[in-house]
Amino acid sequence: MSISTTVPRGLHASVRTPDGWAVQHAIVTVTDTAGRQVARAEADADGQVATAPLAPGVYTVVATAIGYAPAASTAIATASGAAEAGTLVLARQGGTALPPPGVWTIDPAHSKVSATARHLGLSSVQGRFTEFSGRIDMGATPEDSSVVAEIAAASIDTGNEMRDDHLRSADFLGVPEHPVITYRSTGLSPAGPDRWTVHGVLTLSGVSRPVDLDLAYLGTGPDLWGGLRAAFRAGTELRREDFAMTYNQVVQAGISLIGATLKVELDIQAVRG
Repeated sequence: MSISTTVPRGLHASVRTPDGWAVQHAIVTVTDTAGRQVARAEADADGQVATAPLAPGVYTVVATAIGYAPAASTAIATASGAAEAGTLVLARQGGTALPPPGVWTIDPAHSKVSATARHLGLSSVQGRFTEFSGRIDMGATPEDSSVVAEIAAASIDTGNEMRDDHLRSADFLGVPEHPVITYRSTGLSPAGPDRWTVHGVLTLSGVSRPVDLDLAYLGTGPDLWGGLRAAFRAGTELRREDFAMTYNQVVQAGISLIGATLKVELDIQAVRG
């Protein structure tokens, strides 16, 4: 004699973004024709929702999640108490659908980290770092996400070997004593559609300071190797003296050889996983 261990099934639904990604921790509520709530359940990591069996009848099913516009559907419960609401699609409020939660690795071959300084008060000199790495941990919401990155200070390249050697010296980056530049986020706050302010700590030339990045999300899509990529652009402005890089030379009448600020620009591609 066998005993059945089958759990009675109620309403089943799947909560997804328009791109088909699961919306983790979405909340699904079920109300009857009188507007009374009869069930409530949270989506799992795959965006799946299941409730206890329902009384036979017609129900309204509403899915909600922080940062998304709600979606509604109608479901009919059979005599067995089962009902199927299908896929409830939640569009993100105020912008493009975000990358699915998880770990994303920065791809240095398709990313750029650059800094620009004024020269003689007339023109600009741009340098880039050619060696860096990092990861982005995407949470269920942007505010739950984080980023950490490391840059090899010695990889600075401005196209002039003598200038690069000077930048690696104690006057600027102090590479022998401080070979790695690090940035670690401490939080995010919304700044508009597809834009956020990333709050974090930058350690440069042995000095750690809070630095905010202006971040823009550019979208997500497949690559040629079967992976999934997300693109971001970020920037900030740094004061050299905040990081003990006070070297300067006045060439004439108050005109400095190097400007007091650096404009930092990041073009990032990250690969899921």
